[in-house]
Amino acid sequence: MQLGVLGLGRMGANIARRLMRAGHTCVVFDLNQSAVEMMTSEGAAGGVSLDDFIAKLTPPRAILMMLPAAFVDPTIESLRPLVAPGDILIDGGNSFFHDDIRRAGELSPAGIHYLDVGVSGGIWGLDRGYCLMIGGEAETVQHLAPIWEALAPGIAAAEQTPGRDGTSTAEHGYLHCGQHGAGHFVKMVHNGIEYGLMEAFAEGFNILHNANVGKRGREVDAETTPLRNPELYQYDFDLAAIAEVWRRGSVVSSWLLDLTARALRENPTLSNFTGHVADSGEGRWTLDAAIDESVPAPVLSAALFARFSSRGESEMADRLLSAMRYEFGGHRERGPG
Repeated sequence: MQLGVLGLGRMGANIARRLMRAGHTCVVFDLNQSAVEMMTSEGAAGGVSLDDFIAKLTPPRAILMMLPAAFVDPTIESLRPLVAPGDILIDGGNSFFHDDIRRAGELSPAGIHYLDVGVSGGIWGLDRGYCLMIGGEAETVQHLAPIWEALAPGIAAAEQTPGRDGTSTAEHGYLHCGQHGAGHFVKMVHNGIEYGLMEAFAEGFNILHNANVGKRGREVDAETTPLRNPELYQYDFDLAAIAEVWRRGSVVSSWLLDLTARALRENPTLSNFTGHVADSGEGRWTLDAAIDESVPAPVLSAALFARFSSRGESEMADRLLSAMRYEFGGHRERGPG
């Protein structure tokens, strides 16, 4: 089957590679022509322009856009004069599900099909496969089943759940989640959960990292909470080894823990990172949905707010806390440590 892949960043190029490994044909395009040339050297057909890219696709075309959310609408506007009724536009990035519903409504009168596909797997997807959460018309989703099958990890990627018989596509690693927007809605919540899991690991390992606090000197004054039993906190834990042992038989074993163990093994102090943690929108949108649904989500909200703090967004609040303590009690700030 032929698929156009528009956007050859960290995931787009590997998606094309995985499809070609499975025997599918890929036509690719990216504003960075060196990325296109790299893929053509590996067997893809490359477009030198958007028009050339479209011309090399056989109607009815299927085009997968692997782009940052902010670039999807402008790209669709550029594609609209070039595509024809029956063509399929697929957004494989992390768009807001509201936008998917709007886009599908705008494209439908022209006979253009639209699918929203949440893609999880990151830079490891080429070999591990991609978990695919799909929204849109059932017939269009089914038409592209060979593509989903090739990209998904396959049934052998996880131990079969008791009572399952292998007939659901979910057991193969892809799922038609519902109408337009459903794919990105499920991926949105997936990423919100991901934030919470990552924050839990980060906080837990930080507690382990500081379990030797009893060995450190502390100021004895009115500004410093005393450590009542320093003899209880004399542990110098090997975090890399703990991550490694947790990978085996532990309730918290997971791929995220595997990656954590890898990072700690390569650099136990993580000194190659600043701790400036970005968020790409899905965590915020998950909380928006939780509020609209009146669903409490304290863990997911705390995880998102921790990312804000990591970037210094709490600086004014922290300064104001210090200012208020000084104003009501003459408490002077102490330095870090």
